[in-house]
Amino acid sequence: MSVTTVPLRPIKKGSMLKFWIGAAALAAVGTGLAMAGTETVVVQSMPAEQFLAHNAREKGVITTASGLQYMILTEGAGPRPAAEDVVQVHYEGRLRDGTVFDSSYQRGEPVAFPLSQVIPGWTEGVQLMPVGSKFHFWIPPELGYGAEGAGGVIPPNAVLEFDIELLAIAPRGMVPGQPVP
Repeated sequence: MSVTTVPLRPIKKGSMLKFWIGAAALAAVGTGLAMAGTETVVVQSMPAEQFLAHNAREKGVITTASGLQYMILTEGAGPRPAAEDVVQVHYEGRLRDGTVFDSSYQRGEPVAFPLSQVIPGWTEGVQLMPVGSKFHFWIPPELGYGAEGAGGVIPPNAVLEFDIELLAIAPRGMVPGQPVP
């Protein structure tokens, strides 16, 4: 039996250094991605008060005296509604984990209703919006459904997130459900 000799090439100078730098870079990227995902889960699981304090530090988030938080996505140029106005909006409501619990977008048509007959966070928030605006809102539990929750869909003490697009303000005295002229 004979043994065949396999010629070995010498490793080029600096190749091992490049290998270890590449391995370290991959480990750093993987760790960063894992931590980013972990941070999202940790933030989502924070109690409402702690989450809102954390969220208030995010760039572009504005907090009102009541604790309502919002971010302007698109600023319209029209008038702002008053609490007694009927407004026409498109919206999507989500829990902090991303679960959509209501959406006029999914139904394919905007909705009109009096601002005086919605949760306090909506009444306050929509009055901040000029017609043509789209805002993102974080509504604290005390301005939403509080300790009661709602309909088995919204848990107690939930921070609600809404994307709201203000399409029109209806004439006063208009009946909700009718198209806004």
